[in-house]
Amino acid sequence: MKKYFSLVLFAHSIFALPFALIGFFLGVTTTSNPFNWLLLALVLLCMVFARNAAMAFNRYLDRNIDAKNPRTKMRDIPAGKVSANEALIFVIINCILFITTTAFINSLCFYLSPIALFVVLFYSYTKRFTALCHMVLGLGLSLAPIGAYIAVTGTFNIVPVLYSFAVLFWVSGFDIIYALQDEDFDRNEKLHSIPAAMGIKNALNLSIVLHIFSALCVILPAMFTTFSWVYYIGVAFFCFMLTYQHLLVKPNDISKVNKAFATTNGFASVIFAICFLIDAFLRTHFNL
Repeated sequence: MKKYFSLVLFAHSIFALPFALIGFFLGVTTTSNPFNWLLLALVLLCMVFARNAAMAFNRYLDRNIDAKNPRTKMRDIPAGKVSANEALIFVIINCILFITTTAFINSLCFYLSPIALFVVLFYSYTKRFTALCHMVLGLGLSLAPIGAYIAVTGTFNIVPVLYSFAVLFWVSGFDIIYALQDEDFDRNEKLHSIPAAMGIKNALNLSIVLHIFSALCVILPAMFTTFSWVYYIGVAFFCFMLTYQHLLVKPNDISKVNKAFATTNGFASVIFAICFLIDAFLRTHFNL
């Protein structure tokens, strides 16, 4: 199991998982639907299975590309730690488990599950034909808050959709930063990315614009739902971390990309989600 944990990089789940919890508890605290431990467990399992399938499929599909790239040649499949067939079987098993788990949640989740899987798996193909691959990755992770909300309520709502857009712009922006490391490699291999298409400086400027939109999308829910002061602390911290990563990475110095990508964004999502959950608790139990 240890080699599969390495294959799917569970640490990267920290990006979307906190927003899934936001979507779940938004459904519980703003509607008449009660909290249910079993339902929460099913939502978390869906997150794990979808993430496993997406990450392993990306490693499977990109195994030959990864073998050529000095930065990725020691990943599990090129390094021989996991075979391509093992990775593909792992993908299929997790896809089946994901769809099966949604069937125990509600019919809407079950009917939408193949679409969700298509989005998160399709991302792995996109770098072969479009520089908008970063947006497709963002779209895949953006399904977390709206999917969790649907799991609780069986309906759509504007607020979880706004959180989904926040994730879409946020992930797209920081994935552009992460892709700066492969600008030359992508261009030489005729792979598509924003840095390869626009250069480092313009790519960073686009990332800033996307993160501004993300910040707006965590502020706009206040127009539709009442929050306490704790939520706004979370918003301020999230926006600060978006800004901080752009101070770490500059056109003439991308040495801190990994810190900006993993550490900064991991803290941003976790602290924002914690503030949201504390706010929801205070408003539910103390009418703040």
